[in-house]
Amino acid sequence: MTIDYEARLSTLKQTLAAMNLDVIMITSPANVFYYTGFLSDPHERFMALLINNLNDTTALFVPALDKDIAASEAAISNIVSISDEENPYEILKQALNHEVHWFGLEMKAVSMFQHRQLQSKFPNAHYKDIQPAMNQQRTRKSREEITYLREAVTIIENVLTEGIKRVKIGMTEIELAAELEYLMKQFGAVGPSFSTIVLAGEKAALPHGVPGDRTLQNGDFLLIDFGVVTKHGYCSDITRTFVISEATEKQKAIYKTVLNANIAGIESIKENVPLKTFDIAARNVIHENGYGHYFNNRVGHGLGIEVHEEPSIHKNNEQLAEAGFFFTIEPGIYIPGYGGVRIEDEVYINEAGVAEVLTSFPKELHIITP
Repeated sequence: MTIDYEARLSTLKQTLAAMNLDVIMITSPANVFYYTGFLSDPHERFMALLINNLNDTTALFVPALDKDIAASEAAISNIVSISDEENPYEILKQALNHEVHWFGLEMKAVSMFQHRQLQSKFPNAHYKDIQPAMNQQRTRKSREEITYLREAVTIIENVLTEGIKRVKIGMTEIELAAELEYLMKQFGAVGPSFSTIVLAGEKAALPHGVPGDRTLQNGDFLLIDFGVVTKHGYCSDITRTFVISEATEKQKAIYKTVLNANIAGIESIKENVPLKTFDIAARNVIHENGYGHYFNNRVGHGLGIEVHEEPSIHKNNEQLAEAGFFFTIEPGIYIPGYGGVRIEDEVYINEAGVAEVLTSFPKELHIITP
C-alpha cells in the first residue's frame, strides 16, 4: 500500500490557489511528512518543503546529515542539503533567486526567530497562514490511512493485553510504564506516541498526571493512557482504567458512569451533525449521574500522524462532522484525592457516514488480580 504524495500536494496547491502566494513554505515535520513521506525531527536545524509558484518547482530543504535518507524516502526528487556551517535562510534566498511578495506559512509553526530571519532576507514579503488549509486536508483520513492507524491500534492493544499481566503489588507507576514502553518495541512500534501515563489510586484523578514512585496497591484504580508510533508514521492513543484486586461499590458506580458516557458519545457519532453533539452526549451521562463537576475537559481530539490533530471534540464546536474524520472519544471522571476513570476509544466516520470504532480492547470493568 502506498500513499499518493503527489496527489496530496496537488490538492494543497489547488486549495491555496486563491491566496495568490509566490512561495509556500512548510516547516512542521508532521506536515512535511504528510506531503513527502519523509519523517524526521530536525531539532534546531532548518527543514522545509518549498513550493515555488513563480517557476512551478518544489524542493525539500534538509539538514546535510539527513540528505541520503531524505533522497531515499521523500517523494520529492529535488533535495537541498544544508550543512551546520551554512545559514539556511541565505541558502533559501539563493534558491528562490527572485523577490518574494507573498509567503504562505504555518503561523503556529514559525517562531519569532524564523520570522525575523525571513524578514531579513525577504524585506518586501508579506505572509499568509496556510495551516487551516492543511488542517482541513489532514482531518479527512483516507481508507489507506485508516489501515495504518488500525496497525497502531493493534500494536497498542497487544501491549496492553500483555502489560496488565505484569502488574504486581508494590511496583511503581514508572516501573509499569517502562514495562509497557519496552513491550511497544517488542510488538513492532517505533516508540510511544507520547509519554506513557500510568497512574494509581488517587493519582488517577490527574487527567495528564506523570508516572512516579507511587506504588500499586490493592483496591487502587489503575489508569493507563498510552499509544505508539508505527514505522509508517501513524499514531494510536487509548485509555483503559482497571481496579487492582477488588473494587468498591463507589468505584463500580464511577466506572459504569464513564463507560455509559463513552458508549453514548460513540452512539451519537454520524456525519452532518455538529461535533459538539458527541461531547454533549457523553457529558450528559456524567452530569445526570451527579459527576458533572468532575469532568472539565473536552471529550476527544483528532489524531493521525500526530497524537493531537483536528478536529477538537468539545461542547461548543459547531463544525459539522464529515466522513473521513478520525478522533477519540474519552470521557472521564476525576475526583481529587480519590481517583479517576477514563475510557478512550478511536473512532472513524466511514464512507457510509457512520461510526467505525478501531479500538477493540474490552471496556467492561476489569479487576486485575496480581
